[in-house]
Amino acid sequence: MAYTTIDDPSAYFTTLLYTGDANDNRDLTNDANAGDFKPDWLWLKERSSTSSHQLVDSTRGSSFAVMSDSNALEDEDANRVQAFQTNGFQIGTASTVNQNTITNVAWQWKANGGTATATISESGNNPAAVVQANPTAGFSIISYTGTGSSGTIAHGLGAIPEVYIIKNRDAESNFEVFTNQIVTGENSVLRIDTAGAKADSGVTLPTSSVITVTQGVNQNGDGVKYIMYVFKNIQGYSKTGSYVGNGNADGTFVYTGFKPAWVMIKRTSGSENWVIWDNQRDPFNNFYHVLLANATSAEDTTNAGSGGRYVGDFLSNGFKLRNTHDTSNSSSTYVYLAFAERPFVSSTGTPTVAR
Repeated sequence: MAYTTIDDPSAYFTTLLYTGDANDNRDLTNDANAGDFKPDWLWLKERSSTSSHQLVDSTRGSSFAVMSDSNALEDEDANRVQAFQTNGFQIGTASTVNQNTITNVAWQWKANGGTATATISESGNNPAAVVQANPTAGFSIISYTGTGSSGTIAHGLGAIPEVYIIKNRDAESNFEVFTNQIVTGENSVLRIDTAGAKADSGVTLPTSSVITVTQGVNQNGDGVKYIMYVFKNIQGYSKTGSYVGNGNADGTFVYTGFKPAWVMIKRTSGSENWVIWDNQRDPFNNFYHVLLANATSAEDTTNAGSGGRYVGDFLSNGFKLRNTHDTSNSSSTYVYLAFAERPFVSSTGTPTVAR
């Protein structure tokens, strides 16, 4: 059996950097997957200024966004993202994504090209849902309408997902992250819009076919619309897991099985921010350019050099922390979500070299 089924991770995940120019109908083109990357989930953030993270997907439509740093309801703006295109996307004049001279980052994932793989009718307590699943990449986008009682939704991935993220679109509500990887065998909830510690969720663990959503405004309110993003680990391409920091500048090494392109980390036991690194803002080691998923703040670039607050290295088979800070490498437990630049070993058995 081949080590990985995905030799080119840029077929399913890519990062684009751009500078705003305030022009309408602006086309932004990806340099990924041999010039063919139409995103289905688009996560936009200003780097050199402060505004909310804009999370847009092809299931809801390009004009709708939720914000990872806020519990606010869904926002509609036709001047933000105007279209998903064959190899990129089009933006308008909205200052959150195209303010003149402001640098920006666009993290992008591919599902099924905006086409539903399943449309599910409401049945008893089980919500009506539109599912856009990509089992190859281990990623589903699910839009559903709550029933007010505990129910299940088919996720379409054909295997048990490691993590799923839910946001209420109609009302103020926490942006909840559920995972059984915070501590092995434990099912807990984190909230990506806050720096708070984990809490026991009491949620039924997902199966290879369904996710259970429980009664309440954050998951399954009666008649309430929700958006859910679901992830399954794919060897050589994606990994959700946990690690314990060592509190040392010669920090913890975290094995992913690939050279990372994007990593998000959260300390589970304390009030620390959600930290995001990527290989485009830091094309060389050490990495230290940081954006915080739960904050509107501009990119932090002040802690370069070994031992700096957010410093680490991307390696051929994982990442290594080189700091002692509580956000990523104190003597605490952390959960992470990572996507690949290259698998550690290709499907033909060729190793990937470190950068």
